[in-house]
Amino acid sequence: MEQVEGKVAFITGGASGIGFGMARVLLRNGMKVVIADIRQDHLDEAAAALKGSNAAHFIKLDVTDRAAMAAAADETERVFGKVHVLCNNAGVGILGGSKRATFDDWDWGMGVNLGGVINGVQTFVPRIMAHGEGGHIVNTSSMAGVLPGGAATIYVTAKAAVLGLSESLRQELAPEKIGVTALCPGPITTNIHEVSTLRPEKYKNSGLGEVEAALAVRKPSPVWMDPIEVGEMVTDAIRRDLPFIFTHNEFKEGVAQRFAATLNAFPRGPVDEEKAKRFGFPTSNPMYAELLAKNPDPAKGGEN
Repeated sequence: MEQVEGKVAFITGGASGIGFGMARVLLRNGMKVVIADIRQDHLDEAAAALKGSNAAHFIKLDVTDRAAMAAAADETERVFGKVHVLCNNAGVGILGGSKRATFDDWDWGMGVNLGGVINGVQTFVPRIMAHGEGGHIVNTSSMAGVLPGGAATIYVTAKAAVLGLSESLRQELAPEKIGVTALCPGPITTNIHEVSTLRPEKYKNSGLGEVEAALAVRKPSPVWMDPIEVGEMVTDAIRRDLPFIFTHNEFKEGVAQRFAATLNAFPRGPVDEEKAKRFGFPTSNPMYAELLAKNPDPAKGGEN
């Protein structure tokens, strides 16, 4: 989707952090942007920061509420017209291991971090397909979805699922001229640590109270990335139809180790090509070979 000027974007979790970084850069590139967020205080701050812009519209939205998502889509079309870019970015930084977690913790964390993405896809993709002009979807996963740690089991589970959803959806929607990008950010200056202020009453039976209290007073490090930088990466990915965004090279070696360990887990010995032909389904995905052909490893002289 090389031309974004004049097109419409809908961003969940769009009033602060990564979402607002996306919004500001997309606006700068001539798009009309609907900023949806569950926190009214963040919506008010974003509206004040963008005061005077007639290309931004604000909607209070709980991404777990499917009826509200549909209503937000209707409002977007009334205000700006057809949606071309969907950024499923809303998330909660629900941390702590499964030993402490309750079903409420699982239901809330999965409901927002994975369910919110599903609700966005199910609501907006049919509308993008209907206008036939193509478009792009950006789903915010996490570095943790690729390089998991043991102290964030619920978060990792949801973000890994978002990554798989995005890869599958990319292949499915390619014939519709709808690109899909999985955004896997490392440490960014955001408000995701303010998780305790967002927890709904129905999910109050939590085992993670101590963790959330500690997170609430955590200060961002000066070396964490500015959300505007992420917004620029997202805009570039939309224009170039990139499948992935990884924001920090510092994690590259760790990811390489994970994939090397994965390959080492396969049985030793040659591949039985004849057996593979009789499986009835592919043993590889041509999407990855095509991506490698188009975008060789920059460390070996390719372009990124």
